[in-house]
Amino acid sequence: MRFFNATRMLGKMEPQGPLPTEKECLRNAFRIAWPSTLESFLISLVSLIDTIMVSTLGKEAIAAVGLTTQPKFIGLALFLSLNVAVSALVARRFGEKDKEGANRVLGQSLLLTFLLAIVVSILCVCFADPIMRFAGSAPETHADAVSYFRIIMGGMMFNVLSMVINAAQRGAGNTKIAMRTNIVSNLVNIVFNYLLIGGNFGFPRLGVAGAAIATVLGTVFALGMSIASLCKKDRFLSIHHIPMRHFESVTLKSIFNIGSSTLAEQIFLRIGFLIYAIIVAKLGTDAFAAHQIGMNILTISFSFGDGLSVAAIALIGRSLGEQRPDMAKIYGGVCQRFGFFFALCLAPVFLFGGRFLFSLFSSDALILDYGGMIMRVMALVVFLQISQVIYSGCLRGAGDTKYIAFVSLISVAFIRPFSGWLFCYLLAMGLLGAWIGLLADQVIRFIMTWIRFRRGQWMQIRI
Repeated sequence: MRFFNATRMLGKMEPQGPLPTEKECLRNAFRIAWPSTLESFLISLVSLIDTIMVSTLGKEAIAAVGLTTQPKFIGLALFLSLNVAVSALVARRFGEKDKEGANRVLGQSLLLTFLLAIVVSILCVCFADPIMRFAGSAPETHADAVSYFRIIMGGMMFNVLSMVINAAQRGAGNTKIAMRTNIVSNLVNIVFNYLLIGGNFGFPRLGVAGAAIATVLGTVFALGMSIASLCKKDRFLSIHHIPMRHFESVTLKSIFNIGSSTLAEQIFLRIGFLIYAIIVAKLGTDAFAAHQIGMNILTISFSFGDGLSVAAIALIGRSLGEQRPDMAKIYGGVCQRFGFFFALCLAPVFLFGGRFLFSLFSSDALILDYGGMIMRVMALVVFLQISQVIYSGCLRGAGDTKYIAFVSLISVAFIRPFSGWLFCYLLAMGLLGAWIGLLADQVIRFIMTWIRFRRGQWMQIRI
């Protein structure tokens, strides 16, 4: 319990009111954190299962689906940035007990999301072929990659509308709603993967396209559940209190102030990740397939950091809305300590069980050899990754999104691809070099976010 002592987490900062006991700190943080952490973990687990099911079609199918990952997230960048703004603003309004303001933020975000989704979806479907060529597709992976990308982005409307509702619910502390939504969505995804990838129980055998259709069907169910969560009048967020008649400049300005910086962050992230993926893709199908398996496994550790980051946004936004920056710092510390515990549990699994984990995806000897090497690097990455993701969530919850965008520009857009190219090609280390580049990125992001959190300027930001 001393590890979670509130006074120790405050450091030199003076308390600005009565401090909770260690048990109260843990209980309050755990109540918000466990649904979002479990949700994020299950999403990553389903992504792993998804890849395992696709792997039955061969390493080319794994590589084809992997090629769509970064272009897909570039297409979603607008919506991911909008969701961060929604969570932060709703959390702050929740702390201020401004129910009308919170519902106004959600209403404006839904209108904006609907219009933007139409434009982005059409562009991605129409230009899927050149996008996949630019992403580094090979002759044996191109057709499947284009098919998968067109289906996913063509059905993105269901996904992005559900995402914005869930983001608002998380900001209000309703993390269980988003968790249940995503659990059902992922179960639907797995069931239709089984039916459509291999053509079971009389369904057509659609291969990689079947995996994409299964994903879209899962998001249809998710949207239905997300809308249902807004149907009760007595909820803090309710469809009965959402004004959706027209755009309102004041609310849009608040969303834009946070969302624009987060959008810049997403653009830097996705450009960096895409260049990095292209660098690895040029190593060949075997190396890229092994890399994609490794990245899927890495999402397991990311999921714990991401879930705690979501909790940090809600807890810190609420505390700052209540004029308690001391509590915001304490909850940031609690989430960090939870993250360190998860890293301690995951690192030995990655270090000693790496080859076994890779064997779930492929029996190819070369891919398994790559896997053992990747997992040794991952055992180090997990500590840095979880910590920097949580620190980033703390800063986002306070509205310090410009700094996070700056971190992404320096570390992801420059350090990761440059280090990956340097070690991979110039120093001729191949796939190991690409993962050393990833490690360098995580080190820089951890240092930059840790220093920013410790200095505390984020506590003074008004949104």
